[in-house]
Amino acid sequence: MAEQWFKQSDWQPYDFQVNTWDAIGKGYSGLLNAPTGFGKTYAIWFGVLQQYYKKQKPGIHCLWITPLRALSKEIYMATERVSDGLGLSYTIGLRSGDTSLKERTQQKKKMPNGLITTPESVHLLLAAKGYNDTFKNLQFVIIDEWHELMGTKRGVQIELALSRLKAINPELKIWGISATIGNLEEAEEVLLGGYGGKRTMIRTNLKKRIEIETIIPEVIEKYPWGGHLGIKLMEEVLPIIHKSNSTLLFTNTRSQCEIWYQRLLEREPDLAGAMALHHSALSDETRLWVENALHEGILKAVVCTSSLDLGVDFRPVDTVIQIGSPKGVARFMQRAGRSGHQPGAISKIYFLPTHSLEIIEGSALRHAVTHSEIEQRVPYIRSFDVLIQYLVTLAVSDGFRANETYEEVIKTHCFNSVTREEFNWCLLFITDGGSMLEAYDEFHKVVIENGLYVVTSKRVAMRHRLGIGTIVSDAMIQVTYVGGGRIGSIEEWFISRLSPGDSFWFTGKNLELIRIKDMTAYVKRSAGNKGAFPSWQGGRMPLSSQLSSTIRMKLDEYGKKKTDIEISSLSQLFEEQKMRSHLPHNDELLIEKIKTRDGYHVFFYPFEGRNVHEGMASLFAYRISQIKPMTFSIAMNDYGFELLSDQEIPVEEALGNALFDSSNISADIYASVNISEMAKRKFRDIATIAGLVFNGYPGKAVKTRHVQANSQLFFGVFTDFDPNNLLLQQAYDEVMTFQMEQVRMMQALQRMETQHVIIKDLEKFSPFCFPILTERFREKFTNEKFEDRVKKMLEQLDRA
Repeated sequence: MAEQWFKQSDWQPYDFQVNTWDAIGKGYSGLLNAPTGFGKTYAIWFGVLQQYYKKQKPGIHCLWITPLRALSKEIYMATERVSDGLGLSYTIGLRSGDTSLKERTQQKKKMPNGLITTPESVHLLLAAKGYNDTFKNLQFVIIDEWHELMGTKRGVQIELALSRLKAINPELKIWGISATIGNLEEAEEVLLGGYGGKRTMIRTNLKKRIEIETIIPEVIEKYPWGGHLGIKLMEEVLPIIHKSNSTLLFTNTRSQCEIWYQRLLEREPDLAGAMALHHSALSDETRLWVENALHEGILKAVVCTSSLDLGVDFRPVDTVIQIGSPKGVARFMQRAGRSGHQPGAISKIYFLPTHSLEIIEGSALRHAVTHSEIEQRVPYIRSFDVLIQYLVTLAVSDGFRANETYEEVIKTHCFNSVTREEFNWCLLFITDGGSMLEAYDEFHKVVIENGLYVVTSKRVAMRHRLGIGTIVSDAMIQVTYVGGGRIGSIEEWFISRLSPGDSFWFTGKNLELIRIKDMTAYVKRSAGNKGAFPSWQGGRMPLSSQLSSTIRMKLDEYGKKKTDIEISSLSQLFEEQKMRSHLPHNDELLIEKIKTRDGYHVFFYPFEGRNVHEGMASLFAYRISQIKPMTFSIAMNDYGFELLSDQEIPVEEALGNALFDSSNISADIYASVNISEMAKRKFRDIATIAGLVFNGYPGKAVKTRHVQANSQLFFGVFTDFDPNNLLLQQAYDEVMTFQMEQVRMMQALQRMETQHVIIKDLEKFSPFCFPILTERFREKFTNEKFEDRVKKMLEQLDRA
């Protein structure tokens, strides 16, 4: 079958594809790792098809799970091409949030042989009556883009779903598909769990050729030392767009995406109609149109975010531009792979730095890609919020028995350390609301009938189905034209700042707000050309550990014989840094001190990413304050952080008192950082996933401030009266693991203990500390444009 298809397509299968077909035929589960664009889908799909035609059974034979609806459609088209080309009877269906009620009803009557779906839709199927019959003939579960799902709670959802499906059919085969990830062995272990059976990992030695070019300003000394938009290099971007058939311009945030799209249109109006934007806040119709237009080669350029990161095959795209630091090597490679998305093709990607020092990242990225230095993904463990949601899901459908479900759950990587006492706590939580909420009937969701845990309330069942999922965001306001036509969605907090008559830019259009009613903002097109750009919460990703270490290495290369174009181009900035301060080598840690009218500044440069620097700055402030009581202001970026006080900061004495000591880090972090406040914010998401708070019905969402108030109320009650509450403990654990990055901070401190400390007293701010200063000023409220304030600061520095 596979040979016939490849022959008539005039293709030659790769060895890894043949090996995958062979492994599937021999009854293995496993993980397939190969570069983007080499045919991983067909490597799995033909193995699945060949097993189906050996022993055909009705119903779902293969469940193909993808992280994105757009990717689901891509897989659907690829598998349909095979069925059509070979005239197969194997039926394929799609099921996601976009699937119509009519199509779902038809699927319920007769399921397709292959169902392509998302993690949330799988759990919705598990919440349906009779799901055992639905999945009784299931032979394969394929997890696409596993490197994206692992390290998220959606990945935990998949682990739990697999535990149930594996119990229904112990012969079930599980295969993951992964491109870029640094801990493949662990990824396989997390996916396949403790189920036993034959398993294998198939890796190819094929390399995706990625050509990386940094867009370097003609005059480095005139390029800003701080910033995050990169608009000043627009003139260098336009020729790249024009000489390419089609270009994707990746930005890191949706607001940056909107701004770049608008600025490009202002500079070059002829791009109207040939350029589009794409991000997750746009309506499904808009995004679908853009994706189809890319497929058909209609568009010259698309300004986008991570919404186009994954798997979607746009063969007309031959160029990618990454605007600003991608913050990680894997993300950069993933985006590069959107161009040249076919075997043997070269992926061409340009890196556009948004400020001078960021130029070094172009060199660091090229080194990391060349040497395959890819980030690891840290898997979630003991996610009790997801477990509680899952237990209610099972109770909503056919119910579950505690002993059987516990034995299934502890075979997953996430929950293999959960004790029976902890599992019983979860059971008590869903039946009685736990020890603190037993007086409130609202939290008595599940009842026990003859040892079977079931949901009998239709209201509880409906509300639970609406809340299935682990992606939590602020309440979204739908943006709709007064005359009809949905445009997209914007977070409630942004729209709430506007008054009727105010204008804002969205989807590249200037819109005037008319009114807000029932979580919908009604707008009309505005004739003006001024307005606010929407911003969304989140979006500030920290620099990864791999990219951080490579940047330190590249700094160390300056002045040596073998330096690349990026390092050479920064010679004037580096010489300025050396003249005003010091340029640190890999075995050195630079600390800068300066006194201004604002107070006493101390700058540290660990080059460890924003998250680590936030925790480290608070830790150092706490330890220094043990020597001398004082108050600090803190600012940080991915390269370093600043402590600012109205008193002189005793840095030398702190260094003598083991400032970098990592032995007592947990206790000092708890003492130095307002962990309780951070955990309170984290608890809001946990409470939503666990079903403690309800976000509302479609079209009638609960306002964000009400959700926050409800979750904070629970947080306070549990803190005061139920400190051993597993959801409360989880909030603190997630803060330490994912927000504070405790393990990475400890490793950084251990490295810093071995480095030679260079302390420099400055007369003027250095090129290294200036971007950190701009971060502190960015947080202050003002009606003055950030760019204007930075320009004013630079002029003041030049005069000095």
